[in-house]
Amino acid sequence: MQWTEIFGYLGALMTLTTFSMKTMLHLRMAGILSNLVFITYGGLGHVYPVLLLHLALLPLNVWRLRQLQQLTREMKLITSSRLSMEWLKPFSRRKSVQAGDTLFRAGDAAAEVLFVLSGRFRALEADVALEPGELIGELGLINRAHQRTQTVVCEQAGSLLVVTYDEVRQMYFQNPKFGFFFLELVAERLMRDAKRTTLAPDVDPRRDAGSPSAA
Repeated sequence: MQWTEIFGYLGALMTLTTFSMKTMLHLRMAGILSNLVFITYGGLGHVYPVLLLHLALLPLNVWRLRQLQQLTREMKLITSSRLSMEWLKPFSRRKSVQAGDTLFRAGDAAAEVLFVLSGRFRALEADVALEPGELIGELGLINRAHQRTQTVVCEQAGSLLVVTYDEVRQMYFQNPKFGFFFLELVAERLMRDAKRTTLAPDVDPRRDAGSPSAA
């Protein structure tokens, strides 16, 4: 068997390996190796259609691999940061709220996300304070009924950025960093609520036994 044939069979094996990859990152890496092997095969065997094809595919695979690596680095950065105001400003409107105002009640129809610019708010059922930098109402976007899961009231006058769910969806698909942040935020909230539910029976049960039930 000649060296040319060996490179041909090796290239075929690398192509099979490429199509068996489960992630795009590994697929591009295997594709680059396959390109290099077939370029060698095409050059040694004077098989010019194969040579030209893989000379064209090699820079494309390298370019796509660099894009994936850059996106991976950006995802790592976003996991340690908070929501950037620059993502929301072009899609939002400002809303002022006074102390004592109710933003919405549990069970209300949900159609927008709120970003706290100033003031202090509270999710009553969870008894969680919401301060500047917090996002409110994101769970209403992903539940099928599109309903509010908490009653939120204003404790200290402030202002909010209001973004409709349609605009959030647009950002989600256009900006991978925002989409990743949104998924991370929802997971964080769900885990926090699950933890609170687990610990709830241990939090001063005598208080509930001696007080009337909440409406």
